[in-house]
Amino acid sequence: MGYSINFSVVWGSFDKLLSGLSLGLGLAAAAVLMGMIIGLIGGFASVSQIKAARTIAALYVTVLRNLPILVIVLIAYFALPDLGIRLDKYTSFILSLGFYAGAYLTEVFRAGLLSVPKGVIEAGRAIGLTRLQTSVWVVAPIMLRNALPALGSTMISLFKDTSIAAVIAVPELTFQARKINTESFRVVESWSVASALYIATCFLLAAGLRQLERRFPKF
Repeated sequence: MGYSINFSVVWGSFDKLLSGLSLGLGLAAAAVLMGMIIGLIGGFASVSQIKAARTIAALYVTVLRNLPILVIVLIAYFALPDLGIRLDKYTSFILSLGFYAGAYLTEVFRAGLLSVPKGVIEAGRAIGLTRLQTSVWVVAPIMLRNALPALGSTMISLFKDTSIAAVIAVPELTFQARKINTESFRVVESWSVASALYIATCFLLAAGLRQLERRFPKF
């Protein structure tokens, strides 16, 4: 053995870890926002009466869900430039994670839409709302509430996926922990603190989402 625990080097670089954590949260937030927009469009397309829309949504979900996020990130950052599409590492990662999130959120929102009782939709149409107005003002709020638990799990999973950004040198939490480890050789300490930060952040996110669920009772 002969390994003695010493956290002094890690504490001395703790601001870098916090900076990496903050960047990871920012990346996750941007990807979730993009994924929710794609997911909402994909969710409504999945239950559309238009066959072409359902087919395109199903194809998108099938392709993205069967690709590892690491492969998507590497294609976006290293392969697209050969096709003339050059993106900086931040934009490249956000787009990769956003499209990846969109596939999962399409399924989340599709399930939420299917959980809306038909009677509610018929009531909206009965009071004179158009199909679009019914979708926006009646169906969407109920669907979002019903999808909240699955949405929360997906958001937490996406935050953890930001660790993959380290492979293209985005300085998020995993990148910073690896850098401290390389420079100080404090393997146990650097990864222990990074792990604790991931666990604490995910715990707080989950607690916040549970509070949100309690404020809006399920329909």
